Amino acid sequence: MATDNRIHFWRRNQKVPGSLQPVYGAQHPPLDPRRHRPLKDTPKVSSVNTTKSKKPATFHEFARSTNDAWDLDDEEDDCMFSLKQSSSSPDQSRSTPQTPRLKLFKAPEDTEPLPRLPDRQEPISTNPDEDGLDVESGPANGRVVKSCSDVQLNVNAARNTLQKQQSLPVRPIVPLVARISDQNASGAPPMTVREKTRLDKFKQLLASPNTDLEELRKHSWSGIPREVRPITWRLLSGYLPANRERRDLVLQRKREEYFGFIEQYYHSRTDDNHRDTYRQIHIDIPRTNPLIPLFQQPLVQEVFERILFIWAIRHPASGYVQGINDLVTPFFVVFLSEFVEEDVESFEMASLPLDTQRNIEADSFWCMSKLLDGIQDNYTFAQPGIQIKVKALEELVSRIDEDVHIHFLKYEVEYLQFAFRWMNNLLMRELPLRCTIRLWDTYQAESEGFSHFHLYVCAAFLIKWRKEILSMLDFQSLLILLQNLPTIHWGNEEVGLLLAEAYRLKYMFADAPSHYKR
Repeated sequence: MATDNRIHFWRRNQKVPGSLQPVYGAQHPPLDPRRHRPLKDTPKVSSVNTTKSKKPATFHEFARSTNDAWDLDDEEDDCMFSLKQSSSSPDQSRSTPQTPRLKLFKAPEDTEPLPRLPDRQEPISTNPDEDGLDVESGPANGRVVKSCSDVQLNVNAARNTLQKQQSLPVRPIVPLVARISDQNASGAPPMTVREKTRLDKFKQLLASPNTDLEELRKHSWSGIPREVRPITWRLLSGYLPANRERRDLVLQRKREEYFGFIEQYYHSRTDDNHRDTYRQIHIDIPRTNPLIPLFQQPLVQEVFERILFIWAIRHPASGYVQGINDLVTPFFVVFLSEFVEEDVESFEMASLPLDTQRNIEADSFWCMSKLLDGIQDNYTFAQPGIQIKVKALEELVSRIDEDVHIHFLKYEVEYLQFAFRWMNNLLMRELPLRCTIRLWDTYQAESEGFSHFHLYVCAAFLIKWRKEILSMLDFQSLLILLQNLPTIHWGNEEVGLLLAEAYRLKYMFADAPSHYKR
């Protein structure tokens, strides 16, 4: 009886943890509709129960409706790879309907497969094996396909269907990982007169005997040109002195000091009192930007391991906390770009001279340390800094957009459930890396950018999606949206608008905290 209930549960509920859902965000680009059919148009599998189950409206209803969802075999975790597995064994696609597995979505027999749209960048294929997807068909070239050579395609009807199925408008296909480089990178259009004037102004400031840091911050707020970003970040973070004559000596001393820490502490990573810390770092490093080849190189991962372990040893009050590994990547990419003219996504770190590799590693360590000095209470026991910031975000949103705040209360969505990651990772999981680098230009220019201004950026970021938030009418849909916001197409323009709105909120509320308290 329990097995039958579980089978009926999976057949009734369309949205459950582990189910295939089209999510969008910086880490999850939109699904290609030519290869995936949205689950919302999936025909009913069970002929016994034809009544559509009611969506859980609150967290408690959602929890009650899924209390047995995790009692099945561990094989359910492999549902994302079931299409690939079924292609290797045609008989498996027709196997045992009595086992409580997530059903692969299948088009009804009388439904025409979705065609390739002519306005896509890829040419329309004349091979009928590439135009459809059906789990009942045999494998072809490692994919499960369906022949549609005798089907007449109606492009206009298909486009209307696609627009109804997708929550986002049809957009051109983009790479899975958007380019890190910004508008001033090689291969981009030539700089405009305004951009060249800004670059000249930066060079003039940096070439002066004593750099005016306030003037440098003023110019950096709206973005730093790629050519001068490494030296500007070193200055604004406090790693380098403003006096030009002292910079080389300071760089040499700090780099030697870092590698002195390596010789002194790194061998202790296998000791009993440090083994757990090193093990957690070793696990987290491959998860850092897993879709960018640069960060999957063993040499780069070893650099990150040393940086994070030495920082954890030197800061026992907090030690290593998951999320700190993300904070190294912007510094590493910016300092690497100083020696790489092409895009750095696939650059081979081993091709650089050893001294250059060591300099990049040491500079990334010291700049990350300067950043964490200002937000270390985010990572001490119980992470009180994050708790305080999330509470301040809730109070701020309740004042600036009461509709969104009431909507969260109605469906029992806690701010901590989505904003904890925003504070812990400084929005790095929500934005492409190129947008994070642009965002950090402004954070470096603000006196308390990472600790204080970030709160207003998070508030502006949340209100940016108010229309989408208010359209979600249950707990589960709200959480899926907030954890997978569609920012894969974002660039400098979107980040600039976000920062402008954050500055407006700061101007209104920062010096008058009672304004956002009820």
